[in-house]
Amino acid sequence: MRRREFIAGLGAATAWPITAGAQQPAPMRRIGVLMPVSADDLDIQADLAAFVQGLQRLGWIDGGNLRIDVRWSGSDAAAINKSAVELAALVPDAILTVGASAIERLLHATQTVPIVFVNVADPVGAGFVNSLSQPGGNATGFIQFEYSLSGKWLELLKQVAPGVTRVAVLRDPSISAGVGQFAVIQSVAPSLGVDVSSISLNVRDATEIERAVAAFARSPNGGLILTGSALAVRHRDLVIALAARHKLPAVYNRRLFVASGGLISYGADFTDQYRRAAAYVDRILKGEKPSDLPVQAPTGYELVVNLKTARTLGLEIPPALLARTDAVIE
Repeated sequence: MRRREFIAGLGAATAWPITAGAQQPAPMRRIGVLMPVSADDLDIQADLAAFVQGLQRLGWIDGGNLRIDVRWSGSDAAAINKSAVELAALVPDAILTVGASAIERLLHATQTVPIVFVNVADPVGAGFVNSLSQPGGNATGFIQFEYSLSGKWLELLKQVAPGVTRVAVLRDPSISAGVGQFAVIQSVAPSLGVDVSSISLNVRDATEIERAVAAFARSPNGGLILTGSALAVRHRDLVIALAARHKLPAVYNRRLFVASGGLISYGADFTDQYRRAAAYVDRILKGEKPSDLPVQAPTGYELVVNLKTARTLGLEIPPALLARTDAVIE
């Protein structure tokens, strides 16, 4: 009897180290997301969904081995700053964000948490990274475009509306990208016979934008260019409505403006940037540092035209331009 008890006890004793030595499940990783837009923005929600799907394809499942904390701050500077501080305090493994205003506040909130940005026009000029090839700090990501693209917006406007001789550039003057974009547009304007002026988007009251566009539209042969920024996204419905009301041909920097009724856009596929950002977050979660991951440019640009808006403005899109479009909205 004692022998049986001894053997049973031995079995129990030998079972203990096997259980203790079994492989434990990997700890859940955590990433933050700062979106300087409203949560009811369906286009931006689709971009974020592409990011989450990209993570899933790489084996990171929200609620499984990954927790994603999202902050929808809107474009108000105080709200963006509050969200940036909150996310930094969580000390996640990485943070995804979009646009210059959000990355600037995140970098003030943390110099250690890895940050991956998308849709930033000039991260070097803004001081977010040391260089595109060697970011050098805790941030890296994907630029919106190269500055030379800004001149193509004016060229496109002249192609679809040859009679345009005056152009107002709507921009956020508080960011370096807004200044740089305007400078490039100004540099090509003389060769196209166009006078260029600027309308500030750096306002809280939409009526100021309405007054500025209405004043510009009092003289004939005008057109608009909306440069990229968080404020551009915030005010896009207003700008599109003003362009329609005053019969002003307008060029935008991304597809979502044309899908909302704008005339024409030329810019990067920003949804693709979110997919590529997922790959960068994956590499960071696996141990790489943002300082070693070069800032990447878009792999291609897309041209989108809204034919319904063109007809409303009495414009005929040149066949050669239509043949080059990536998408046509009827």
